[in-house]
Amino acid sequence: MIVKKMPILQGFPDFETVKKLTKKHAFSEHFVPVFYDIETTGLSRNSTFLYLVGAVAYEEKNWQMYQWMIEDEKEEPELLKIFSEFLQNFSCTIQYNGDSFDQPYLEARYQIHGLPSPFESLPSLDLYRQLKPVKGLLKLSKMNQPSVEAFLGIDQRDYCDGAACIRHYKQFASGKKKEAADIVLGHNQEDLLGLGKILSMLSYLCLFEEGYEPLNCEFLDEQIIFTLVLSCSLPVEFSNYSEKFYITGQKNRVRFLIKHQNGRLKQYYSNYKDYDYIPSEDTAIPKTLSVCMDKKLRKPAKKDTCYTWFSVTDDFVRNPLKQKTYLKHCLPYYLSTLK
Repeated sequence: MIVKKMPILQGFPDFETVKKLTKKHAFSEHFVPVFYDIETTGLSRNSTFLYLVGAVAYEEKNWQMYQWMIEDEKEEPELLKIFSEFLQNFSCTIQYNGDSFDQPYLEARYQIHGLPSPFESLPSLDLYRQLKPVKGLLKLSKMNQPSVEAFLGIDQRDYCDGAACIRHYKQFASGKKKEAADIVLGHNQEDLLGLGKILSMLSYLCLFEEGYEPLNCEFLDEQIIFTLVLSCSLPVEFSNYSEKFYITGQKNRVRFLIKHQNGRLKQYYSNYKDYDYIPSEDTAIPKTLSVCMDKKLRKPAKKDTCYTWFSVTDDFVRNPLKQKTYLKHCLPYYLSTLK
């Protein structure tokens, strides 16, 4: 078995940033995360095997990268045992698409070899799942790791992709090409370093999770402009728009421009199943009130019709608390319309 350990000197977020970006996931106060990525000879958990595990852990005020690669399929049980023991030191795992592939694959291999799973009661943070809401906002055509890395400016890798790694590993394991091990390990290293950079994208979720404070609100012709201060800094600036609004962000500032109608704005509500829409009045009302109305005058509200109107007064423009209440309900709706 090939075992490697090396310090990560640059390109990985500092520990406090990792802690801040993952704080909302209610991990234990004893926060000891581990990033990991695996390489397998295929997707099937029953007919393929695990040949490489890479991990990044914070030790003695530095990030350290670990890699374990077997030289023969017979070593897989030993690899699984080593990784299981390694995981005992951590309070949570962080991966990309790990909830759908990495962890289920590993759990299956542990079961096949009659070994206990190390993942029981070990929380996980799947960056792929967490970042799904930002796909439309950031104009991402795909959500695979290379596409997300390209958005961050990581558009070139030195090593091959995961599929080609299987061929290189088999050449290495058969003894035909021992230098192929460096290619496989290099690919895994790039995946692990990519996890650190991708983690910074959790900052975009501030817009979906009220992680901001209104700084300014002003009228400009037919638009109302909100300037927001985010609780986290964005890794890459962005902009997007629809017929109804325009949004742009850079560092920890976001500008949200929305069209008003004669000084009025729509106040959207996310629990649209609890509302009926009244077409004649162009408004939604709670079903507890509409139940007494003629059924011909109402229809079940949908996401796009669950709103009321309100006038944007001087008091609203000067009151950050009222702006925050408005944005709390409406910003997630508008962002969800971006595809």
